[in-house]
Amino acid sequence: MKKRIVAVNSNCYHGYSIDEAIDGIAKAGFNYIELTATKGWTEHVFPDMSFEELLRIKQKLNDNNIIPIGMSGHCNLMDTSRLVDFEKNIHLAHFYECKYIVSSIGEAHIEDKELASDEQLVNNIKSLLPLLTQYDMMLVLEVHGDHGSGVIIDEIVKKVDSPYVKVAYDTANAVFYGDVDVVKDMEACMDDIAYIHIKDKDGEQNVWNFPYLGKGYIPFNDIFELLKKHNNNAPFSIEIEFTQDGPKDLAEIDDAVMKSKEYLERYGY
Repeated sequence: MKKRIVAVNSNCYHGYSIDEAIDGIAKAGFNYIELTATKGWTEHVFPDMSFEELLRIKQKLNDNNIIPIGMSGHCNLMDTSRLVDFEKNIHLAHFYECKYIVSSIGEAHIEDKELASDEQLVNNIKSLLPLLTQYDMMLVLEVHGDHGSGVIIDEIVKKVDSPYVKVAYDTANAVFYGDVDVVKDMEACMDDIAYIHIKDKDGEQNVWNFPYLGKGYIPFNDIFELLKKHNNNAPFSIEIEFTQDGPKDLAEIDDAVMKSKEYLERYGY
């Protein structure tokens, strides 16, 4: 099996600039990043930025030997009017040469304006397939919100029935939103997991508390064994979202990223 890609989600640096994110990720010794283009939350890169600024960011990534493997481009895929915005995010992800674009089914951090039946949702996603095919890019649907388990997401993926649409499993969201047994839930949809937000969870189930890896109670050892059992080599994207109060400063984020790296290294990643 080829070496697993381990990236850092720039959303770890929510509230801070993309430059601060790149600097911290590079300082920790990572070579991959998931860029965040999430409307109303973390807009580290975004289609309405100037081309000059997008180029500058791309050059800074290159100068620091950091490869954008994916982009969080969350849009409400149930809302036909948001598909145009998501297509822009696909173009933006291609500009950064990302292999994956991540989206929840609904909005990630702004209120859903539209809900839709599974049939309409599947048709909306299928409308994106020509562009995904053109760019040879995979849309990975994140365990998030009302679609808070891998099993729920996998039902949509199977209805779309395309190699360009798979599951982005978020190990902490499955607890926070879905209240499921993560290991059992992952195994139930393992064949379609193509991307993993590796995120820890602490505190009560419904409390926003996502610390650095190893500080919470997500059973990563069991997850790693499960991935090995199924020969699943999906990229990891480290995501740290702290508590609702957020990190106290930039140094705390940098330290959490480094501690997460050290934790994964103990497992051979």
